[in-house]
Amino acid sequence: MFEAHVLEGLCKTIGDASDGLTGTEIGQILLNANIPDVDPQNTKWRRLYSAFADWQNKNQCSNHILRFVQDALQPVRYIGKEEIFHNRRLEVNKRLAFIGTELTEQGKFRLVEKATTIAEAEQRASRLKHKLESRNVHAAIFEYCKAELLVENYFHSVFEATKSIADRLRKMTGLYADGNALAETSFSTSNPLVKINHLKTDTDRSEHLGLCNLIKGMFGLIRNSTAHEPKIKFEITEDEALDILNTISYIHKRLDKAI
Repeated sequence: MFEAHVLEGLCKTIGDASDGLTGTEIGQILLNANIPDVDPQNTKWRRLYSAFADWQNKNQCSNHILRFVQDALQPVRYIGKEEIFHNRRLEVNKRLAFIGTELTEQGKFRLVEKATTIAEAEQRASRLKHKLESRNVHAAIFEYCKAELLVENYFHSVFEATKSIADRLRKMTGLYADGNALAETSFSTSNPLVKINHLKTDTDRSEHLGLCNLIKGMFGLIRNSTAHEPKIKFEITEDEALDILNTISYIHKRLDKAI
């Protein structure tokens, strides 16, 4: 059975006024799940809560509530609305985590370890992490900013990920420098410690220096700025974080091919 506060959170997610199911959809899916619609005139989430609580109190289990959730989040309902599907599923999974259940992208339930804290539930259902995984970002992104990503802290996510570039260059070169000095020494054209090609043509050298400049630009844009500005003054949106982390991922993938 769902505890009352978990059930309420689930209903508020599914019946969100702006991004949840419509009233018509709620009525139809309640019917499909064999749950009486005991309060049809109420707001969407309260209508759901009344129906779910009434059914659960009478039957002492949550089976039909889970059937409702599964029906409401069947992937076929979201053709052309993939973003809504992922956002809604991840928010629902934060609540389901408290009963040790998760809804997969295929619309099927699977058992997971029961969450006991809000942080655990948030970590398992991170929207940012899901979006990064769908972009196939480099593993270094998750290695360096796992904790920050899982709680969707955009400010510290990009800061930690940017530091990963400097750490990577130091490991590759044995240098102890930092920032622009590290990048310029690593990618020197006269005595390069990191080479992404054979540096035989003007095009090769241009590409080589281009990656160096991209790294220096990332240091200047993110690492130096975030290190000296309070978080409240350096706001980063989710879309900005995704773009920045994708760029850092690209840098790591080019470094993977260094010769």
